Amino acid sequence: MTKSTADIVIVGGGTAGWLAAMILQAESKSAGRPLSITLIESSKIPTIGVGEGTTSLFRGVLQRLGLDEKEFIAKTEATIKYGIRHRDWRRKGHVYDGPIDDVYHLADKVEGRGSWIDTFCVAAGRSVAEPHLFGALMQQNRAPVAPTPNGLRPLSQFHHAYHFDQAKVGAWLRSKADGITHIDSAVEGARLNSDNGRIVSLVLDTGERVAGNFFIDATGFRRSLICNEMGSQWRSYSDVLPVNRAMPFWIDLKEDDEIPTYTHAWAQSSGWMWQIPTQQRIGCGYVYSDAHLTPEQAQAEIEETLGHKIEPRNDIKIDSGRVEQPLNKNVLAIGLAASFLEPLEATSIHGTLVSILLFAERHLSNFNEITTEQEAAFNRAICGQTDDFRDFINLHYVSERRDSHFWCDVAEQYIQPETRERLALWSQKMPGPEDFNNDLDGLPHLEELLHLPVLDGLGLLNQNLARKVMNQDKTFQRFARETTDFLTRQSRQMADMAIGHRAWIKSLTHPNP
Repeated sequence: MTKSTADIVIVGGGTAGWLAAMILQAESKSAGRPLSITLIESSKIPTIGVGEGTTSLFRGVLQRLGLDEKEFIAKTEATIKYGIRHRDWRRKGHVYDGPIDDVYHLADKVEGRGSWIDTFCVAAGRSVAEPHLFGALMQQNRAPVAPTPNGLRPLSQFHHAYHFDQAKVGAWLRSKADGITHIDSAVEGARLNSDNGRIVSLVLDTGERVAGNFFIDATGFRRSLICNEMGSQWRSYSDVLPVNRAMPFWIDLKEDDEIPTYTHAWAQSSGWMWQIPTQQRIGCGYVYSDAHLTPEQAQAEIEETLGHKIEPRNDIKIDSGRVEQPLNKNVLAIGLAASFLEPLEATSIHGTLVSILLFAERHLSNFNEITTEQEAAFNRAICGQTDDFRDFINLHYVSERRDSHFWCDVAEQYIQPETRERLALWSQKMPGPEDFNNDLDGLPHLEELLHLPVLDGLGLLNQNLARKVMNQDKTFQRFARETTDFLTRQSRQMADMAIGHRAWIKSLTHPNP
């Protein structure tokens, strides 16, 4: 018996599934072509509530969907993220920050000079994070608002990112969805058209069927549709990314502790530890190589690092990689169903959003008639995005550390040729936009502004080259110095004006009567 029929059927809820439903619904309405959307998820399948970080794209999507940021923060225990603090990656005791705002939007346009503020900072031996407002806000753990006689005002034109509990965000998005058919059931299989291999309907655990024209797989690691039904193959990144286990745990925040405004990525003897703060606790985990540590040794190392006992919530075997065909006939895989990488640069939700937005842009009007050529072009773009994520993460492992077997093995076996080629290129020229591809129709991607803090933090940029570039034009060098000094002073002054992160969060969650 057929229970319902929809234009688009999404299998799996959570953050990925509900974002897909709401974005596609909004985009279809905007185009004057409303769609019927059904989302199927089972309350019997437990959700994994882990600390998750986003990029700034998430905030733009909230606004695009007309969702209120203050309510979002209050209801999901979300906190603000301005960037990532990397500890002990270059060498033990070394720390560098990667803020996500763009100082070039605050400076005069200078054609043909590339990333000239960063070049000046490298030449002067200053951190490229110095002139960033988000860098100053990270240092002081301040909110993105400052008090005025007329109330709080935003400090910045830039979108910040968030940390949150993924399970709470999925539930909140579900509560805000309207006009989307929701079925609480498990999908047990699919019926395919024997002539063209397309899915015709899904079989539920009740025996009922849900028919549709297009299907989205948001089933996470199960990959129920894209792999089990459509036969898309998995491409592992295990030859490039050296960690293959994750041990998640929580650290409770004391009520008077300030809440960090950054993701903390802390390199360890055989991998690295993430720390992602929500309002009540910090979601943590040790991502490590089981060729170098046992789970018992990993736990012991973290307890020694932190100075207290932890209670691991799990110990997960991970296989970083992606499916070869995220778009396969009339099925699109998103989220963990499409790819999985260690959570070093908040690639998961960002990649999900880009995939949905790109699909909406290219194929919302013709999802019933996507040609083989169009499918191949979409897959090149999305697979290219994920491969670029892989390459960016690989870059983080170019380290001076040789204090453990893991770091020695990483240096000898895991730094891929493409990474070495890029570093050779950047030893001769400063990174610029011409060094990066973006086949995502203008959607945000990993380009020079995200690479520069990592390259600088790891000591991989050529100071003599940067000085040579700056010394070619003394007038411009003086202009670059004055601009960088001004932005640095301004960012520190604005951070001094901002209220504390916890105080602002408390004002949203417990407003004065």
